[in-house]
Amino acid sequence: MASTPTDLKFTYEDYLGFPEDGNRHELIEGEHYVTPAPLTKHQRISSNLIAHIHHHCQRTRAGLVLAAPTDVVFSETDVVQPDLVFITKSRQPIVTRENIQGAPDFIVEILSDSTRRRDERTKRTLYERYQVSEYWIVDPELETVKIFRLKERRYVVIEESTTEQPKTSLSTPLLPGFSITLKDVFS
Repeated sequence: MASTPTDLKFTYEDYLGFPEDGNRHELIEGEHYVTPAPLTKHQRISSNLIAHIHHHCQRTRAGLVLAAPTDVVFSETDVVQPDLVFITKSRQPIVTRENIQGAPDFIVEILSDSTRRRDERTKRTLYERYQVSEYWIVDPELETVKIFRLKERRYVVIEESTTEQPKTSLSTPLLPGFSITLKDVFS
């Protein structure tokens, strides 16, 4: 059977040839997604999370936290650049000089208008399929954080926190002793 253009799938080799144009390029099931640079509020949230988690990791030697752009290569046709990834100390051999080979322990995606649907559905399904232990979706507009955790190989919502609720801090069993207030996330 002859290939039609819709049958074509991009691979990691193709991905390496994409232009360095300031956009985020990703592959999900061989489909190429391009996202423009995020807004400044998105970047402030990313910086806040990275700073707090990095400080905790430095103090406890719990693992490694990296921010986008960092390639996470799940397969030849699934290559993404999450906003934040965390890899426990025991799993750091998946971190190579070029990229992360396999599932990080914890991923954070910060929503934007152009990525909302992809982050909430497509990437959540991808991360579940590759067994990323925990996935946080941060919504800058609503100032909410939704936490998914694997239970019997499927994601379940563990928590949905908003700055309007009395419980205003987030934590994860992947980082014992770590906690961050929603105020610190969204400031």
